[in-house]
Amino acid sequence: MGMHIVIAGAGDMGYHLAEQLSYENKDITLIDTEREVLDYVSSKLDVLTVMGDATSLEILKRANVENASMVLAVTTSEKTNIVAAVLAKQLGAKRVMARVRNHSYLNEENLPYFHNLGIDNLISPTMLCSREIFNMIENSSFTEVFDFGGGKLNIVGVTLDQSNPLVNQRIMDMKSNPIFEDIRIIAILRDQKTMIPRGSTIIRNHDHVFFISNKQHTETILELIGQEKKVIRNVMIIGGDDMALTTALKLENKYRVTLVNKDKERCKWLAENLPNTLVINGDFKNVELLVEEGLEQMDAFLALTDSSETNIITSLTAKNHGVYKTIAHVDTREYIHISHSIGVDSLINKKLVAANEISRYLKKGSVDAVSGIYGVDAEFIQYSVTKNNRLTKFPLKELHFPDTAIVAGVIRGEDVFIPDGEFQLQMEDKAIVLALPEAKNSLEKLFH
Repeated sequence: MGMHIVIAGAGDMGYHLAEQLSYENKDITLIDTEREVLDYVSSKLDVLTVMGDATSLEILKRANVENASMVLAVTTSEKTNIVAAVLAKQLGAKRVMARVRNHSYLNEENLPYFHNLGIDNLISPTMLCSREIFNMIENSSFTEVFDFGGGKLNIVGVTLDQSNPLVNQRIMDMKSNPIFEDIRIIAILRDQKTMIPRGSTIIRNHDHVFFISNKQHTETILELIGQEKKVIRNVMIIGGDDMALTTALKLENKYRVTLVNKDKERCKWLAENLPNTLVINGDFKNVELLVEEGLEQMDAFLALTDSSETNIITSLTAKNHGVYKTIAHVDTREYIHISHSIGVDSLINKKLVAANEISRYLKKGSVDAVSGIYGVDAEFIQYSVTKNNRLTKFPLKELHFPDTAIVAGVIRGEDVFIPDGEFQLQMEDKAIVLALPEAKNSLEKLFH
């Protein structure tokens, strides 16, 4: 078999990782203390399970960590994760990664303590989420924003409606517009299915379309889809746990932030720790209260409570009160698929964000970055061209790329290309490929 990977913790995050990795025929063992959870996972995925405590040497040995290329400790307990990772490394695992809650662990000056213990990476889903929310607010006209090569290339997603000039057009007919030299449509999400567009594809009403462009032309996409860039100044956040706190910390120096929370004591604590945020104690389910506190003057509304339902409903309410951009944190996978169709602008999910980050470390081939898209089974993978082989000898159209993948962009030193079929890769190029799960194996062969 290929890589042996051990995952401690079969909760949402562990499950999502196991699912992503089992597509790639890796050999996976899951450890969890609850039999029911493990039974559920084995009924759905092709994985081995070990029941027990991941901090026990005997259990780790039973999961065969000494031969693991990677051990991911992602239980809900930070202490379990740290101990399990340290022991797994001592037992011979090649790389170990622990999920942590405590943000100070992630400060540059503290990381060496963990490296000295043998932990290769720490990951905090909350921190990753706040970073992503910050990006969404910065680029608020789009539902999703991914950047590659330090921002040289952007991939943005947006839902198109009937009034849009692109709707009912064939992709090949758009080519006559010179704008399409620097911009390309690389994926369409329609009825919860991901399509990689061909020349003959017609854009339909309500399609969720992903564009790639170089940094300068992100504005051009807005012109193309008939939208103006909206400047965001006022942001309202509801919630009060870690995620609301880290997000407010990130936003408060650049935007006017109001945070609403139900718990009086917690509000005092938040006010002390968020010097530039207006903290309000009140029930965020009460719309009148939100309106009194300025909901209608807000440009963005972030629903980060621990209830997915509350987050979706309050986001829709905010939309009805004229708020331009709404982002809801949603924990339940079922909701992610319906979000675009019910009118919440953007969804964020801690576990997906973290799982994407982890799968970056796990890709074979020369891979630099991976980004997943909510509700879409495709991901963007950035490969480096490291050898002179078929890849560099033929133009793209002769390389027999799988139909379920497309080379979306190429970064060559300081230059950026949106390639067509005639384009030829060179050594050291970074190719950004959009791939559906079934394309991954043939891509690894091409780029290996």
